[in-house]
Amino acid sequence: MYAVLDLETTGGKYNEEGITEVAIYKFNGHEIVDQFISLVNPERPIQTFVVGLTGINNKMLKNAPKFYEVAKRIIEITQDCILVAHNAEFDYRILKLEFDRLGYNFQQKSLCTVELAKDLLPDEPSYSLGKLVRSLGIPLTDRHRANGDALATVKLFKLLLDKDSSKKIIQQSVKLNHKKKLDNKLLDLIEEVPSTTGVYYLHKENGRILFIGKSRNMKKNLSQHFTSENKKSKKLQNDVEAVSFEPTGSELLALLKESEEIIKNRPIYNRAPHKKLFKNQIASFKDDKGYINFKIERADARKAHIGTFSNYQSAKSHLHKIAEKYELDTAKLGLKKNTTEPTPQESVSTYNDRAKEYINNTLFARKDLVLIDRGRSRDERAALLIEDGKFKGFGYYNLNHQLDKEILHRIITPMKDSKEARHILQSYFRTGKGIKALELENIGR
Repeated sequence: MYAVLDLETTGGKYNEEGITEVAIYKFNGHEIVDQFISLVNPERPIQTFVVGLTGINNKMLKNAPKFYEVAKRIIEITQDCILVAHNAEFDYRILKLEFDRLGYNFQQKSLCTVELAKDLLPDEPSYSLGKLVRSLGIPLTDRHRANGDALATVKLFKLLLDKDSSKKIIQQSVKLNHKKKLDNKLLDLIEEVPSTTGVYYLHKENGRILFIGKSRNMKKNLSQHFTSENKKSKKLQNDVEAVSFEPTGSELLALLKESEEIIKNRPIYNRAPHKKLFKNQIASFKDDKGYINFKIERADARKAHIGTFSNYQSAKSHLHKIAEKYELDTAKLGLKKNTTEPTPQESVSTYNDRAKEYINNTLFARKDLVLIDRGRSRDERAALLIEDGKFKGFGYYNLNHQLDKEILHRIITPMKDSKEARHILQSYFRTGKGIKALELENIGR
């Protein structure tokens, strides 16, 4: 659990500042579960330049609660949380200073979104909160007010969690905030996991990931892990000390994240990466008359091919569908001989035009595409980027803000253009599960 914090202060000499406004959002990594926002009477004058920056003046604070009156609420909402702030060192120092004045030893672990952004977004021209969130398409209202800045920091932190495919933040958080074993440990671990589509992670006490899984119902799958009686599951149940999860909204994104993150993190309870994800591929060739033919062959990434398939039967079924859709000769698809020969009026070029239309409509033949899939909420969508014929990654965007190419490139979480990722994308795209494909050049128009 995280407490995302922003403070406004009086300004002045180091370690003599006072808090004028506080905003804290309790955030479970997915949604806000509690919040506290208040002006604070600092019992000292506000520097003139700070008044111009924040709009908060001494008159506004005359009847505001003093810090000792809000201190208990701050302790309650931050208890058992990791503090998160943009430039966390400053906010933590100011908060601790106020508690020191009351004689209370305030101690909390913290994460800084400036440092996280520098690691996960290394090419940004500026890491100031205003410029950074603007470049990422994150809305920011009431700049230099605690509530507006804290809410923008929540959204920035959520994006950074999405981009952290190595799960460094989650693993560090588990390590920093580990709790002792509970009598009903396994039940407690899955209590907050939702029954939605996403990826889940089982951790050791030190934060290390033991297992990564994906499901359209994460709670149900975790329950199965924790109730299974086989030897491997029993050992996992004994070793696991924490559970984290990431709703994806889309089954496609869950498949892609699980595949890549297993390879990156190498959890000891996952099987070797999907070596048998696909066994066959479809390739094209020209016969001695110049007609384009297709054949099913064993998967071999070194050979040119049109698409990969989990097995021979799924490849064969696909060829039957494209024979009907593009009016192609089944004999030239390696399926069965036609009872009648192609009409002599149909030239090689006419037939091949239809065959090429099929090839050109396959996913990676279309060089620059954005695939639009469902997001994690009603006002969100996922964008998957294929550029120069290569899969680049995915990101989420809000429907209330227009997506353009510049923002798209910034919000994308990079992913490896692996043969596994290509297979997942092609297989999902062929099913036509509501994914919309847009030409990259048309984004933002």
